[in-house]
Amino acid sequence: MNIYVGNLSYDTQDHDLQQAFAAHGEVSSARVISDRETGRSRGFGFVEMPNRDEAQKAMGVLNGADLQGRTISANEAREREERSPRGGARGRY
Repeated sequence: MNIYVGNLSYDTQDHDLQQAFAAHGEVSSARVISDRETGRSRGFGFVEMPNRDEAQKAMGVLNGADLQGRTISANEAREREERSPRGGARGRY
């Protein structure tokens, strides 16, 4: 199960997410998303847990919990929506 974790401190690292969720079950991966250009955290990340029951438990405990001074949100990640291409057909005809 893929879990979206939001409102992270900009100091939170992958291993911090891993540690927080591992207290509730097996974690396959934990990744804080960084800005491509600056390398700075974007304040959210994703945690993958193979066991759905453990993932549900982790979300129940960690959603609204304090992690490094921030109240984080932890919810099941949704599929990314298709984005429209930039620039579209907004010109003059």
